Amino acid sequence: MNYFRKKPLETIEKPTNLKRELKTMDLILLGLGAIVGTGIFVITGTAAALTAGPALIISFIIAAFSCVLSALCYAEFASRIPVAGGAYSYGYTVFGEIIGWLVGWLMICEYLLANASVASGWSGYMNGFLDGIGLGLPIALRSSYNAETGSYIDVIAVLITFVVTYIVVQGAKKALRLNNIMVFIKFGLIALFIVVGVFYVKPENWTPFAPFGVKGIASGAAVVFFAFLGFDAVSTAAEETKNPRRDIPRGIIGSLGVATVLYIAVTLVLTGIVPYAQLDVKDPVAFAIRFIGQDFIAGIISVGAIVTLLTVLISMTYGLGRLIYAIGRDGLLPKKLSKVDTKTKGPKFATQIAGTVSAVLAGIVPLGKLAELTNIVTLMIFVILAIGIIKLRKDFGEPKDGEFKVPFVPIFPIVSIVVCIYLMIQLSLSVWISFVIWLILGVIFYLTYGYNHSELNK
Repeated sequence: MNYFRKKPLETIEKPTNLKRELKTMDLILLGLGAIVGTGIFVITGTAAALTAGPALIISFIIAAFSCVLSALCYAEFASRIPVAGGAYSYGYTVFGEIIGWLVGWLMICEYLLANASVASGWSGYMNGFLDGIGLGLPIALRSSYNAETGSYIDVIAVLITFVVTYIVVQGAKKALRLNNIMVFIKFGLIALFIVVGVFYVKPENWTPFAPFGVKGIASGAAVVFFAFLGFDAVSTAAEETKNPRRDIPRGIIGSLGVATVLYIAVTLVLTGIVPYAQLDVKDPVAFAIRFIGQDFIAGIISVGAIVTLLTVLISMTYGLGRLIYAIGRDGLLPKKLSKVDTKTKGPKFATQIAGTVSAVLAGIVPLGKLAELTNIVTLMIFVILAIGIIKLRKDFGEPKDGEFKVPFVPIFPIVSIVVCIYLMIQLSLSVWISFVIWLILGVIFYLTYGYNHSELNK
């Protein structure tokens, strides 16, 4: 039995059934939609208060550098293997079927948990808003199952997941048009915060600059690393991009670069307005504006944050649908998942399945610590891709003219591997156990279904 049979590189250029209509700006905004969400509106405050203080800007720079190393690997893969499925397709081509499948299995976990977490978080904001206007839902319908509190299902999380799934099913261009509008609104909110807040900055709030020392800065980097995740969703759009070899790398690196600048600017203003120790709140950006007495603007930012957090859900649902489509096309998941809708030229059924499972997770399953599984799964994918770049160069040589090239191979990929493994080691034993269980389930599914139904088996 050949578990390491590879998808030939020449098959990569086959015509796609999907509609090619996306350009560089669509991809940058897709990436920003996935990256800039809870990271900027939630994590900045708690990370400053509990781990790094004003030196959180250094933490963001370190985290951004480590993410850029992974993004460079994604960019070269996307330029040389421009197909739907992202890291799954890259692993399949370079390492062989079982490794490709396991990367895809990890990606499914990453996207499902990210979707469920965002939907649950969005539900929390919306429940708070409804309470404020006297229309709060009963406890039983406010969150996932919890015998102690008497809650059974998070109705709002389920409904918003289905709404987003319906939007994404309408086709890439329509879904991303709404995403783009929301991303621009999000930029407007961030700009409003910076423009208003900069006049209230007190430099003395930046001292002590690193109250938790070098260790605090390193811990802060581990925390905010995950605020950058989501750029990989861009690589799943390769078969719907007009010029994927050029535009996918630009989309990945462009979205990561813009997000880094935004995070640093917001952190500087945030810690300049409010003493860092007071920032351990759920809505630090709105809290900082209320802190300076601008309640009306704080209200605008709060409502805008609720609306624009949906961009993360749109981007992740989009990416998950394309991933499931690609795996189904290769036969490792049921073939029906690779059907393309004749009207929208998109993977309608795969997206509907992605949305349904996400809705069940968000509405019924208590996520809790399970959400941390997203972190270890993503880091493992980054490690595999960094090793993959070294193997890609060994097996297929240097990139051709016009293809993106990771500089300083193998040094950059090795540094990326070390950083990712270091961050993985920081995670708890329970997360590692969940990770191993998910991997074992993936191997069992491949051996009992995937291997025999694979297109390469024919």
